Amino acid sequence: MNSMTLHSTLFMTLATLVIQTTVTPTPTNMTKTIKLATMMSLIPLLIFTNLGMESTTTNINWLNTNLNLQISFTLDLYTMMFIPVALFVTWSIMEFTTWYMASDPKLTRFAMYLLLFLMAMLTLITANNMLQLFIGWEWVGIMSFLLISWWNARTNAVTSALQAVIYNRIGDMGLIMTMAWLAMNYNTWDMQQVFSHSPSNTLPLLGLILAATGKSAQFGLHPWLPAAMEGPTPVSALLHSSTMVVAGVFLLIRLHPMLAPNQTALTLCLCLGALTTTFAAICALTQNDIKKIIAFSTSSQLGLMMLTLGMNQPKLAFLHITTHAFFKAMLFLCAGSIIHNLNDEQDIRKMGGMGKSMPITTACMTLGSLALAGTPFLAGFYTKDTIVETMNTSPTNAWALLTTMLATALTAAYSTRLIINTQLTSPRHPPYNTPTENSPNQTHPIIRLAIGSILSGLALTSLTLPNMPQTTTMPTLTKLLALVATILGTICAMDLAYNTTYLTTQQTSLNKTTTTQLVFFNTITHRKLTTTKMNLAQAPALQLNDNLWYEALGPMMIKTTNLMITKKLSNMHTGSIKTHLTTFMALLTTCLVLNLAL
Repeated sequence: MNSMTLHSTLFMTLATLVIQTTVTPTPTNMTKTIKLATMMSLIPLLIFTNLGMESTTTNINWLNTNLNLQISFTLDLYTMMFIPVALFVTWSIMEFTTWYMASDPKLTRFAMYLLLFLMAMLTLITANNMLQLFIGWEWVGIMSFLLISWWNARTNAVTSALQAVIYNRIGDMGLIMTMAWLAMNYNTWDMQQVFSHSPSNTLPLLGLILAATGKSAQFGLHPWLPAAMEGPTPVSALLHSSTMVVAGVFLLIRLHPMLAPNQTALTLCLCLGALTTTFAAICALTQNDIKKIIAFSTSSQLGLMMLTLGMNQPKLAFLHITTHAFFKAMLFLCAGSIIHNLNDEQDIRKMGGMGKSMPITTACMTLGSLALAGTPFLAGFYTKDTIVETMNTSPTNAWALLTTMLATALTAAYSTRLIINTQLTSPRHPPYNTPTENSPNQTHPIIRLAIGSILSGLALTSLTLPNMPQTTTMPTLTKLLALVATILGTICAMDLAYNTTYLTTQQTSLNKTTTTQLVFFNTITHRKLTTTKMNLAQAPALQLNDNLWYEALGPMMIKTTNLMITKKLSNMHTGSIKTHLTTFMALLTTCLVLNLAL
């Protein structure tokens, strides 16, 4: 009975979303549909919480081939917990969209794209075979392209969408390579059968890591993530909280039984995650675009999730995904509320004094920033602090530990800088811009996500424990290390803000700095390398052209011809009377023949 209720309610939840795409949709109806689906998804979550029931359901055989392709769904811890979180976050974003995009003439199509984006992610997380997962994987990529380039009259929006597609195609090659390897060696794409083989080969695991690097914007394939901020703010909120960017990390979580026995793959995940979380935090520290600051914070947290996978803790990484979704969506909605009220101004240097005019938005933004920094008893604390403690008490890479602690301090620093520049200083926006919070569709989603940012950490972490929990007894300093790093970063940011704002004369800053330009990653890869290659190709081409037309077929050919003729004539002048008479008779005969012919 419980099994039937579990399957029925979950599939009714998914069917509700599918039906909404077939009827005549409106943004309001779609919001209500997602709200209904959110409520329905709590039933299977409660059943799973009470009974711990997991199952795999196979519905339809696609093709009766050697691979035995089937439509198969996995209903386990990851599916049961992630579906309500994704639906709840999407419900809030969809309601906010009806206010934020109210003047857009194609609002209904935009809302439909958001709904399809959600359905693509749900397809990915419920998949029980690699082909079904790959369909969801590519589906989220297509929807991200359509949504990032929504304002397609803007060159930057189209360029950013293409950049996202190209970088993700690089990662997709890794996933396709792994699928091909599994098909050739194990003759199956069913996940349970793949796990039973326990592959020790590193090649398919490198393909999975490459796929996660592209989709989750790890270092090396990260530039598309801040560039994707050219899309509307609701897109950024959904993209960064519960869909596109977490798909890469979720892929490794779902297929972690393949990674667990391979120490090389785990070490690579650990070092890649540590590098990403620190690099993104450094870049976020000097950004002035409010959305890019939050975008780099997402990249930093994704690096933290990758690092957790490298410590062989997939459940802990998944818990950080779920808690991160609430406050990251809230931060983007707060940023969108401020941007919309300031006539699309995104530079934090032109904000300030928003605390009095927009109290709900600024209070929730402060709450989200504190949760992001790991403030005790907020959502981020329960998972982020646990990750740092797990790292401190495990025989892990010391370099990864140091860089992660630096990233923790920098997270608090750029969060404090964001709060100071948008809220605490005097207003720096034009006086005719009067920010308001009149619409309930503007404030209710933010408040709802704020409640989730407070309660979700304790509620979700109580449902499950990480794999192989670390010892609960540790030195006091080790226990407080993450909190100390957070406090240190906050103090440093406040001191720098005080020194640069109140004590010294402000000086003109450089237009280009290292971290503002992402350590010149885009300049090197998109400009220097291509320019160098073009110059290398152009120089030989021009040299060959000069050698051919201006030398080999020009003066040199005339010179060679003259030398050859001169040599031949000189050889003929031997001083012999026989040679001269023979040449004369031959020439005379030729002239006579030509004369007779004419």
